[in-house]
Amino acid sequence: MTRTIKLAMAAAMALTATSAFATNGDNLMGLGAKARGMGGVGIATAFGAESGLANPALLSAVKSNEISFGGTLFMPKVDFESNAFAEAYSAATATPVMPVSSDTSKADMSMIPEVALASRINENVVVGIGMFGVAGMGTDYRDTLDGNTGVSSNGSFGMRTNLQLMRFAVPVSYSNSGFSVGVAPMLQYGSLNIAYAMPLATGGIDPQGSGVSEDFGFGYEIGVAYDAGAVGITGLTFGAKYQSAIDMTYDHTLEVTSQAFGLTGIDDHLEQPAEIGVGISYDILGSGNTIAFDYKQIRWADAKGYKDFEWDNQNVFSVGYEYTRNNWAVRLGYNFAENPIQEQAGASMMAPGEYDGAVKNFFNLAGFPAVVESHVTAGGTYSFTKMLSVDAAFVYAPEVSFSYDTSAMGQGLAYNMVLQNGGTPTDAANAAGATANSSADVKHSQTGVTVQLNYAF
Repeated sequence: MTRTIKLAMAAAMALTATSAFATNGDNLMGLGAKARGMGGVGIATAFGAESGLANPALLSAVKSNEISFGGTLFMPKVDFESNAFAEAYSAATATPVMPVSSDTSKADMSMIPEVALASRINENVVVGIGMFGVAGMGTDYRDTLDGNTGVSSNGSFGMRTNLQLMRFAVPVSYSNSGFSVGVAPMLQYGSLNIAYAMPLATGGIDPQGSGVSEDFGFGYEIGVAYDAGAVGITGLTFGAKYQSAIDMTYDHTLEVTSQAFGLTGIDDHLEQPAEIGVGISYDILGSGNTIAFDYKQIRWADAKGYKDFEWDNQNVFSVGYEYTRNNWAVRLGYNFAENPIQEQAGASMMAPGEYDGAVKNFFNLAGFPAVVESHVTAGGTYSFTKMLSVDAAFVYAPEVSFSYDTSAMGQGLAYNMVLQNGGTPTDAANAAGATANSSADVKHSQTGVTVQLNYAF
């Protein structure tokens, strides 16, 4: 049975083979076209079967049976460059600094699937089932490598990363007198690959990485919702949710690949963090207008793996608007998520912690650049019949740019180059001291289009 589930999830994950879809950290901004069209809201706004992982309590809005399936075409654009190796090479060999230019990651398009079903069992209980691509991240700079010298034209060491996560959930909702409570047990399937190439002193490259690693993890989400119409305030809904952390272990990935850069104390755990959130929505009765607001916190700073790379907890604010009339609807939204990747001290390899900080700055921006903050969204629905409808959503995250200090990493590279070429520790220390300051620089923007077909019966 486990093998069957794994094969099914792996087949779905194959659709995201070039995945790089970080939005709120590495989590998708919202699940389903309706939520994405409204800025990712969903804690207090019911979206039928697809509410199963936003707030399972809101499945109570399903009247009979619903099926929803579709996907998101995600198109990130990530440009990266770092002069850490170039400055190190110059100091270690007493040669002019080699040119470095920004290059665009080839992980620039992916398909993210979603399938959700819900069925009302009786007056109080609704049960659902769903499979969602929920998170992921990745870059691909393999084409920047020179196979002869081992040097990467943008200083990325030919970095290639690919994290993909899919969840299988069975949400259940119980409602009575305007109050709803829901729980969604979750099985998570994940895969992670990190690879790059270190230049050798004799020329050529030393490939680093051990291929794709996979794991399963278990978690849950609980949610509550209250329809204030039960006390005479028609159209007003409150919601809250908690999502557990899900620990994953990707054997021989994070530990192996970080050691080549001199990082210690990093193991192979990468835990998707816990989330807490609250929301409110107001449907102005009879006008077709709905407004909604969500707040949630994603607890990266407490999650294994992410806290090792110094990610901060992330506050996410979403606001959405919907106008419905007859057989169509339009939606607008805005989502703001604080950048969870903060710059670490990295000026000197001799200062406690600064060498590690410089390497983490490099790794975060070269391999896991989850730095986008604002998202502008739009979407709509067209109903062909009372049972059949199609949703669409468009999400755009404007470009952000960050530059983080990697000077200590450049010093460490220079030190090791001198030793590899037969130099003394004194010579290596002199080269490290002569290394100019360096940085990792990233630019990141995103575009996404979601299409979804719904059938209610």
